[in-house]
Amino acid sequence: MSAPASARPAAPSYAAVLRVPHARRAFAAALTARLSYGTVSIALLLSVTRATGSYAASGLVLALFGATAVLLMPLRAGLVDRYGPRRALPPMATVYGVLLGLLAVLTWRTGASVAPVAVTAVLAGACAPPLGPVMRALWSALIGDPDLLRRAFSLDGVAEELLFVSGPLLVGALLTTAPPPAGLLLSAVLVVGGTCAFAGCAGLGGTRPGSRRAGGGRVRGLLAPVAVAAGAGLALSAVELLATAFAAGRVHNAALVPWMLGALSAGSAVGGLLNGAVRWRSAARVRLGWFAAALGAVIAAAGFAPGPWSLTAAMACAGVFVAPALTTAYLLADEHAPHDARSRAGAWVNAAVNAGSSTGAVGIGLLIGHLPLTTCFALAGVTALASAPLAWSARSRPTQPAPAAGL
Repeated sequence: MSAPASARPAAPSYAAVLRVPHARRAFAAALTARLSYGTVSIALLLSVTRATGSYAASGLVLALFGATAVLLMPLRAGLVDRYGPRRALPPMATVYGVLLGLLAVLTWRTGASVAPVAVTAVLAGACAPPLGPVMRALWSALIGDPDLLRRAFSLDGVAEELLFVSGPLLVGALLTTAPPPAGLLLSAVLVVGGTCAFAGCAGLGGTRPGSRRAGGGRVRGLLAPVAVAAGAGLALSAVELLATAFAAGRVHNAALVPWMLGALSAGSAVGGLLNGAVRWRSAARVRLGWFAAALGAVIAAAGFAPGPWSLTAAMACAGVFVAPALTTAYLLADEHAPHDARSRAGAWVNAAVNAGSSTGAVGIGLLIGHLPLTTCFALAGVTALASAPLAWSARSRPTQPAPAAGL
């Protein structure tokens, strides 16, 4: 369903995005459900630590939960493409919510056994609904104008960034009156309620009769967006550890770390909004390459910062290119995806970001202490910079017209 001409002004604004029919309600419901992903990690970490008394156990459970959530995301998104959001999302969210509730029960008291908690966490991660990819596929189905679609993706990316900042704060507020497993129950309520409301939105229909090809549309041209997303995720997770090492090792003040990471998030939000506001003339693949190159160059240069505040400024500058790089990666994946595989294409980019983030945290953790921080920053920057040539060499493909019906 394409947006009507009245919803596609000559100079599209963020307000115009929310005026697209069905967009406001669907976006609000999706954000409510996606807030669960901002609360669940910290709630699970604190719950398992309190119940087992072991940081090693909590780290293992969180890693297993994250691994199944990330690695199986394209498969779950393929189910949405095959059966439609209304049929696929509510069962996923319900099972996921029930498993989060079971995790809360298992960790409510101290002395919990690690094995059942770990198995339940694996099953929960395997059922987590792919809400981000489905929302971006819905934007693509509702909006036919490329400039307005780019702005919608930018708005979506900035909102997602804010969810992952506000989620831990919400759990922290809850913990003033309740134990950590209450955060798991909150996550379950958010995801089940938000997903069911999202799936019931007008405009989020099923696949059209005769077009259900098992999500079988082949997705080509994903190498560039997936590589850039993985490189960005790897570099960003490395930078978080490097900022911590910088504050603890050079200035002996760990209290500065939140300011540094906050500057990164703030820069990303500003960059995302600017990326949506500018009327770019270059192709998405060209912009993707430049955003990746700029992100890598700034991160590499940040290693030469003489003090904590100059590093904070460098983090803010790096953040300016984070949201544009990821938003453009999602847009490029959407351009290359058949209509019956849009959720799956977005899921591959999403999975690449998270897989890169996990890899970067492990890799840079092994290097810190063995190499100078300047060298570590340079290596982190190179991972993002190296993906730029893949974007520049990728073949262009015109954006497909929106289908006649919703998702």
